[in-house]
Amino acid sequence: MIEAVIFDMDGVLIESEQLWDTTREDLTRERGGDWRAEAQRTMMGMSSIEWSRYMHDDLGVSDAPVWISGEIVRRLANGYRAELPIIDGAVEAVRRLADRWPLAVASSSNRPLIDLVLELTGLEVCFRATVSSEEVSRGKPEPDVYLAAAAGLGVKPEACAAVEDSSNGILAAANAGMRVVALPNSAFAPRQEALSRADIVLTSIKDLCVETFEGLSD
Repeated sequence: MIEAVIFDMDGVLIESEQLWDTTREDLTRERGGDWRAEAQRTMMGMSSIEWSRYMHDDLGVSDAPVWISGEIVRRLANGYRAELPIIDGAVEAVRRLADRWPLAVASSSNRPLIDLVLELTGLEVCFRATVSSEEVSRGKPEPDVYLAAAAGLGVKPEACAAVEDSSNGILAAANAGMRVVALPNSAFAPRQEALSRADIVLTSIKDLCVETFEGLSD
């Protein structure tokens, strides 16, 4: 029986993956690094500690990883304040489910970005726990961020369902022992081997409803 629902943020609540991609690419090129076509997919799901180190070590950005992370967050936050790329139907879906279950966020975004997005959408009241992967030991596809979110809700992982869009996110939730509802990211489609770990695959968050999770309980 499902007792709680945990949401990823980027690609599920906000259409931000392309913005992350552009911002990291711009910074890499500005700071004399070597951007690669596969870099965004490689970094998806990584914690800020992991992806800023990747940009420094593998992409050749000479600045310290802590500066890289802070600068990316600053640029993204400015973009969100100017125009938040909220996915159509996401706010309504969260509010529907918050009326039935305790909710949490388990995101690879930095803590300031999670807090800003929830403030701008007015959804902070809907989530009883929020966890950034920078607050745990390992980023996605490891289960750490989902296990921490379940602990924050006081619910066993196997009694939780997760809503995810990416390969690493789906794998992280499944590795935590949770049921998984996949909303495949159109720009960075999850690999088939990851998608096969999902219990349900939906094409739109507008289709996410109480009945979706009650079906998982059956």
